[in-house]
Amino acid sequence: MEPLALVAVALVLVGLAGIVVPVLPGVPLVFAGLVVAAASDGFERVGWITVAWLGALTLVSLLLDVLTSGAAVRRGGGSRSSAIGALLGALAGLPFGIPGLVLGPLIGAGCGEYLAVRDLARAGRAGLWAAAGLVAAVAARFAIAALLLTSFAAAWWL
Repeated sequence: MEPLALVAVALVLVGLAGIVVPVLPGVPLVFAGLVVAAASDGFERVGWITVAWLGALTLVSLLLDVLTSGAAVRRGGGSRSSAIGALLGALAGLPFGIPGLVLGPLIGAGCGEYLAVRDLARAGRAGLWAAAGLVAAVAARFAIAALLLTSFAAAWWL
């Protein structure tokens, strides 16, 4: 396998991990890997129109990521403190795998909201909505990454 193809595969694999791990920009890394793969043959199999389509999907993913997380915290009645707590909780949960990635934002948002308003019910609601937002964002990222990969594969092989 040529070096450019190895770089492409590595970027896609790290990007796929980044769909779940909040510190890594998952979909943008998948996109970067696919662009490198397209460039590996001079954009013969996968042309600029397909690359533009993949780029547009990547932008949609970033937009959905921001909107999903913010909307979930707002829906749960959370404040800025709960959003910051959710982020800190997600980072703290990283070493604990998938359970930490779900429970971290829940606990972090709940703690952040409780410190801000001293209302346990509101803090619990903010935490649950933060966790739901994380799950929705991961599902959206996964769906868009799957669309990126299938669009690329179709262009490459057809």
